[in-house]
Amino acid sequence: MLIFAGLGNPGDKYRLHRHNIGFMAIDAVHEIHRFGPWTKKFQSELSAGDIAGERVILLKPQTFMNESGRAIGEAMRFYRLTPADVTVFYDELDLAPFKVKVKRGGGAAGHNGIRSTIAHIGEDFRRVRLGIGHPGHRDRVTPHVLGNFAKAEMDDLADLLGAVGAEVGQLAKDDDPRFLSDVAMRMHR
Repeated sequence: MLIFAGLGNPGDKYRLHRHNIGFMAIDAVHEIHRFGPWTKKFQSELSAGDIAGERVILLKPQTFMNESGRAIGEAMRFYRLTPADVTVFYDELDLAPFKVKVKRGGGAAGHNGIRSTIAHIGEDFRRVRLGIGHPGHRDRVTPHVLGNFAKAEMDDLADLLGAVGAEVGQLAKDDDPRFLSDVAMRMHR
């Protein structure tokens, strides 16, 4: 069993914020793989289904970004999983918009949702970093991250989310390089 958790802030007013791209990715996985209805458990929205022969729990913590790790930790302990069974999808300032990187372990790099996750489960989980780009100056970071994607970005955002959702089976099979390669191929069609 695996947990795929998306980071974001709950509520409609945050729905299109760059900071919520983790929720958007999990919603794409949910739709593409036809998971069951969302339920409320572990301070999260949760849905279970199968991807590439693996049982996967989709999780969208409803604790707000800075406390995401609490919800992820509750689910992980309930299902008796380890951090290696957890994949977290989140926004990454230091990646160009709509680029994707995958890594295991490491620090939080200033991301409060990742900092919370590390505090609650340790750092040995997989991270799917979804690029939102840096606004250029640190004074503009907060409005950039907490701002909506622009209309001009919507097609690229939809392409990215569709590619991540369609290729997430490679993550379920623990093939990170193939996931990245297949997402990149879909993005360049």
